[in-house]
Amino acid sequence: MRMAMPVGVLHVPKGPALMDALVRAVHEHAPDAIVVGLPLNMDGTEGGSAKEARAFAGELQTRTGLTVHLQDERLTTFDADQRMARSGLTHGQKKELRDALAAAALLQDFLNRDGPTYRTQ
Repeated sequence: MRMAMPVGVLHVPKGPALMDALVRAVHEHAPDAIVVGLPLNMDGTEGGSAKEARAFAGELQTRTGLTVHLQDERLTTFDADQRMARSGLTHGQKKELRDALAAAALLQDFLNRDGPTYRTQ
């Protein structure tokens, strides 16, 4: 069984600096592919955020030359919050860890999935 674990969190605002940081991280870690969260509505439809995620994933694929998979990210933050419940961590510590745990949950869902594959194309 494959298990997803967070390697860290990039503290970079959205925009060109984020894309540059991700490209550097790809070169540093040399993954086979990239998984990006697809923020679907709870009913499975796509809104503006999903369209932005698709555009972002397309640019990331162009910049890195790697296949970029889009994975449904519904409830990953909820999952992270549940994992941290009663942990004794402060609000600030939880906020720092939430993104890493949500990303790990997203990747684990991708690795475990049986359903459709979302691709940038």
